[in-house]
Amino acid sequence: MTDQSNAEKDPSDWVTGDEPATGAQESYLHTLAGEAKEELPDDLTKAEASQKIDELQQKTGRGQ
Repeated sequence: MTDQSNAEKDPSDWVTGDEPATGAQESYLHTLAGEAKEELPDDLTKAEASQKIDELQQKTGRGQ
């Protein structure tokens, strides 16, 4: 078994994934959503926010 950092784990496997999104996640999501011209759902969890960030980075070309 390999040791994975949290950055490499699937967000659905995070121990704290069900906690509310962090302020940093929310701030970055709003930036990405503005660029992608998308609405964000309210009350995302940390795991959902991480997945949405990945999705919006692909859509906007950020994070490449």
